[in-house]
Amino acid sequence: MVYFEGDLLHPDLASEKRKHKLKRLVQSPNSFFMDVKCPGCFAITTVFSNAQTVVFCGSCSTVLSQPTGGKCRLTEGCSFRKK
Repeated sequence: MVYFEGDLLHPDLASEKRKHKLKRLVQSPNSFFMDVKCPGCFAITTVFSNAQTVVFCGSCSTVLSQPTGGKCRLTEGCSFRKK
């Protein structure tokens, strides 16, 4: 008889985060939308976490995020919150 280490119906949050997005108990994406605040004019812009283009501020046209291979990199001084 084989015994499991953890509960399959109630897995802990840390183990669920490590799993692939399709192999979780409830499927959920890893990406999200976020509100990014411009450090110069304090305007808020909505940015996708895996944005593939450079995102500029709408009012002062400074660069808010740079694309990388996966998640985008925010510029220095920008603050964000998940939506």
